[in-house]
Amino acid sequence: MKVKVGIVGCGVVGTGVVELLLKNSEIIKKKTGVELELSKVADRDWERQRAFHVPEGLRTTDYKEVIENSHIVVELVGGKGFAKELIKEALLKGKHVVTANKHLLAEEGEELFSLAQERGLHIGFEASVGGGIPIIKAVREALVGNNIKVVYGILNGTTNYILTRMLQEDVDFETALKEAKSKGYAEADPSLDIDGWDSAHKIAILSFIAFGSFLPFSRIHVEGIRNIELLDVELGRELGYTLKLLAIAKRREEELEVRVHPTFLPEEDPLAKVSDVFNAIMVEGDFVGKTMFYGRGAGSHPTASAVVSDIVDIACRLQSGQVCTYPINWEDKRIKLTEDFYSRYYLRFDVPDRPGVLASIAKVLADHHISIASVLQKEKVCKLAGREGEHIVPLVVLTHKAYESSMRRALQEMQTLPVVMGKPILIRVEEEAE
Repeated sequence: MKVKVGIVGCGVVGTGVVELLLKNSEIIKKKTGVELELSKVADRDWERQRAFHVPEGLRTTDYKEVIENSHIVVELVGGKGFAKELIKEALLKGKHVVTANKHLLAEEGEELFSLAQERGLHIGFEASVGGGIPIIKAVREALVGNNIKVVYGILNGTTNYILTRMLQEDVDFETALKEAKSKGYAEADPSLDIDGWDSAHKIAILSFIAFGSFLPFSRIHVEGIRNIELLDVELGRELGYTLKLLAIAKRREEELEVRVHPTFLPEEDPLAKVSDVFNAIMVEGDFVGKTMFYGRGAGSHPTASAVVSDIVDIACRLQSGQVCTYPINWEDKRIKLTEDFYSRYYLRFDVPDRPGVLASIAKVLADHHISIASVLQKEKVCKLAGREGEHIVPLVVLTHKAYESSMRRALQEMQTLPVVMGKPILIRVEEEAE
């Protein structure tokens, strides 16, 4: 049986999938016994240049041709509008689907997976998280016997490149962003990346796989790196930390934390060593312990590799006549999505360089049951406050673990202290220390 595969959307990733299927179909057949046939490739614009030539006989501008002539429909158009209708139409016509659309699955995936389950069809989405890193299959299949405790990692290559440059070259955010754009690592409008939304879509999908229930995407806590200052990167380094944009999903009994934000990691942490455009994801299970998955998180060929792995998986099942769907919302316990995180904190205050300042800040923290782990004050990094020529210096306080709600109340109170100039800087810290 030849399994016919059709593609809708022939941009960077779609072109990579076409190239892989045409170049490596024989090796796929040798390895799996599956014979794949590329039926049709739909795109609105066949005039633009591509890295690989798509044969004329495969081209169409009508996506319905793809659906009608394929067993498996690959959606690579992106976005939520047309992509959602395309997937629904394919499912209603009895076609299996493969997609890399993290935006759609994170925000509206429950509806699509429910429809697939009702009709006994499969949606493959390995490429939606981590590019060529096989993280979906690993969590869903290889670690299926584990009760997952934590999934967290670096899920965006653009932000990791920017933070790497800031750390290694002592350049500010804007300079690092310009460099990322010049190298093609950042879009002309990089908002989805640098404001954390790309990572948020990915951690929402990983949470669904790891913890068994869809989450209201709007309730995920999201902070990006747009306001990160070089000073904090440097001060964090002096304290032995490396700054990363982390996406975190962590279960605490019947509560689940899902959040994206800049995070300090101990410099010896494996994730702290992941640099440039690379991604890495840490998964901790009750039996397997900690495992880390590392690789390129984007790009034509790595993402195409992930798409084709889903195609082959579905094709093998079609040949065996045993295509099965994975249950959705399999967790029967009610898990509460909490915004009251439990974390360590890095706090930076601009304060006058005089006695009694630390005592007043420490008192507020103590009043809110927050314990100080260490303090760093830099005398050389100073500026004039304009008030009797008083020098203003950065004071860094590192806390033990505390609840987010307590920290927020303490910060609000500390901003009213006469010794605190402007808004304090808060960056969370992830490490085992209590």
